[in-house]
Amino acid sequence: MLGPILIGAGTVVAGILGYAAMRPDQFRVERSTRIDAPPDKVFATIIDFHQWASWSPWEELDPGMNRTHSGATTGKGAVYEWSGNKKVGQGRMEITTATPSQLVVIKLDFLKPFETHNTVELTLTPSGNGTNVTWAMFGANPFLMKVMGVFMNMDRMVGKDFEKGLARLKAHVE
Repeated sequence: MLGPILIGAGTVVAGILGYAAMRPDQFRVERSTRIDAPPDKVFATIIDFHQWASWSPWEELDPGMNRTHSGATTGKGAVYEWSGNKKVGQGRMEITTATPSQLVVIKLDFLKPFETHNTVELTLTPSGNGTNVTWAMFGANPFLMKVMGVFMNMDRMVGKDFEKGLARLKAHVE
């Protein structure tokens, strides 16, 4: 009786691991919105980590979160580190590229609850009297993340946060 159950369970586990192994080696999550403000105004908000508290969707998850700013005040070389509850974990962001009114690239390192290293891009494109803003995160998709991806949809989870953040950025800048 136990034999067929173990064989069945082993087959299911092998199937899940096999399916996970076939998933892409890279991931990308991306969302966009239009903000009724010129690109330079949106850009000035994004390159200043001190302003992220007013629009980042993760700031409200732990009001007691420890935050540290270092490096440049704004733009390339600006660093933001945080450590908080299990909802926000611990990590570090550093602006590596800041092309005025066009592009901000951030090196994003999560340290807890698990370590990952990704890239974030915020792309600004003029649109009439406003700005189209695209927020993307991408990086390696190691095997453990592939297995987790079988059971949870990262695009839906993180995408929901990006949508909320873009709506808050829009409200803040407008």
